[in-house]
Amino acid sequence: MTITIGFEGSANKLGIGIMKDGEVLANRRATYVTLPGEGFLPRDTARHHQARILDLVQHALEDANIKGTDVDAVCYTKGPGNSAHTLVICLL
Repeated sequence: MTITIGFEGSANKLGIGIMKDGEVLANRRATYVTLPGEGFLPRDTARHHQARILDLVQHALEDANIKGTDVDAVCYTKGPGNSAHTLVICLL
């Protein structure tokens, strides 16, 4: 039995997924949204990810009915993507 948590944050979407032996236990997301036509700045998106990542992790662990110590493997987006966004994921 292997429990894996994955982090994705290479663009304006931040995602946390938890799987156990191929079964999805949790799939939480938060999206940074700007006004139409404005696009998003890397620093603003990174702030969004920083502000929401811990809550997303907590909710994902609750959805999966596990504790952080139950996780066997951690996966994250290395790239491609904006470095400011992916750095938030790597530092967690």
